[in-house]
Amino acid sequence: MARPIKPRRVLFDPDVVYFKPRAVPLSMLEEVDLSIDELEALRLCDLEDFEQEEAAKKMKISQSTLQRILTSARKKVAEALIGGKAIKIRKG
Repeated sequence: MARPIKPRRVLFDPDVVYFKPRAVPLSMLEEVDLSIDELEALRLCDLEDFEQEEAAKKMKISQSTLQRILTSARKKVAEALIGGKAIKIRKG
């Protein structure tokens, strides 16, 4: 049995939950799911310029967990940008 996920502190609630390439109907696009904790990790480390240690403390997780979340988030965003896919932000 897998270990349960520890609750993560997320201080950002996005108003927009979809991003897609322009002039392509959403029904024709593949989607990449970005979780709210992945978005928070991107926001803290890449937008707010926090060091990973400090960002991890803000999210109340370990630095290694933050690193895994951040790596996953960056890979998904790159996949969407390079592959012309929509990004859907999953809340909760």
